[in-house]
Amino acid sequence: MHAAIIDATRKSWVHVPEGSDFPLQNLPLGIFRPGNGLARAGMALGDQVIDLNALHTSGFLAALNLPDGIFAQPVLNDFLAMGRTAWRGLRNRVADLFDAANPELQGVPDKDSYLFPLGEVQLQMPVFVRDYTDFYSSEGHATNVGTMFRGKENALMPNWKHLPVGYHGRASSIVVSSQEVRRPKGQLKPDDSSPIYGPSRLLDFELEMAFVIGEGTSMGKQISTSEAEAHIAGMLIFNDWSARDIQKWEYVPLGPFLGKSFASSVSPWLVSLDALEPFRVAGPVQDPPVLPYLEYEGDAHYDIQLEVLLEIPGQEPVTICRSNHRNLYWNMIQQLAHHTVNGCNLNPGDLMASGTISGTTPDSFGSMLELSWRGTKPLPMPDGSERKFIQDGDTVIMRAWAEKDGLRIGFGEVRSTVLPAN
Repeated sequence: MHAAIIDATRKSWVHVPEGSDFPLQNLPLGIFRPGNGLARAGMALGDQVIDLNALHTSGFLAALNLPDGIFAQPVLNDFLAMGRTAWRGLRNRVADLFDAANPELQGVPDKDSYLFPLGEVQLQMPVFVRDYTDFYSSEGHATNVGTMFRGKENALMPNWKHLPVGYHGRASSIVVSSQEVRRPKGQLKPDDSSPIYGPSRLLDFELEMAFVIGEGTSMGKQISTSEAEAHIAGMLIFNDWSARDIQKWEYVPLGPFLGKSFASSVSPWLVSLDALEPFRVAGPVQDPPVLPYLEYEGDAHYDIQLEVLLEIPGQEPVTICRSNHRNLYWNMIQQLAHHTVNGCNLNPGDLMASGTISGTTPDSFGSMLELSWRGTKPLPMPDGSERKFIQDGDTVIMRAWAEKDGLRIGFGEVRSTVLPAN
């Protein structure tokens, strides 16, 4: 068995509810604040958060030789910078400590002091994001959008199947789940008039996943596809909010700007590639063949189920999209190899988003632009109303999980409510 996989039969002495995203085999990293306490690093286990700083200061992690205070910081960047050996060592050690067959921590009278109920803590941004790149790697999404604006014959641009298309986004406006998002203002260009200024009328979500850089690189260094996974500390759910009308008017010739930079939302738990190891799958056949620096060996895509729910005021949430991470044409290691092929340096905490992940069926489209097909096919809501795009007061909820042979590895959710423009 792969050294990174925690045996699926192992159980914890901490109760893990049936169907939980966070069994002993997951142990995702995050930052939490208990009550009026200071923010610190933790791991999710069932309905509990493990206090890594308390474990460290009590000596339970001594064999890992970690720096003092490494888990007392309000972001994970310094720990992630230590590299894959450190990440694996921590996850394996914590799994041992909370294994039902191990009395080491289980037999300590104050063992519960190392745990906090998940519902009683504030979850924070897990990392300080210094740089953010957004890719455009789902063929389904690129084809849909291209068809809408250029016609089916010219849906994909000539470069799309030769390289992972991407752009650099705004890092400062990436926020954690539950933080509200305010409707942006900007220049709009109605078809029949001159540009006007006002609130976006076509506010949209984009269903994406993102990966976070752990160990960084220096300028001039390229990362090959065989080296890439050693730099990926884990994955998050990513909602790339988009103001379609602002974006439409501004994006030529340099691409997205104010239509994207007002907000992006992420889930709070960083799920490791080690935890996702059992869910690797083969990617699509890439035709035409890619250039040598984008070639890779083995399975580098993941069978991760994705779901978007829309909750309108006073109503229960309804599922409006079901997709899958395997719908990406370009995988993460290809994205990272391309990102660094020119010698671009990486820093711990850098975030790389996948681009909207859409499948081939209408119920798998990962944005309102596609689901409502530019507003021509409104989505019916439980109260009899319709949605073409996101309205004030609406809450968008995204969830992600991988499941096979009784093992579920989940990401929790990213939930965001839209406030009116100022």
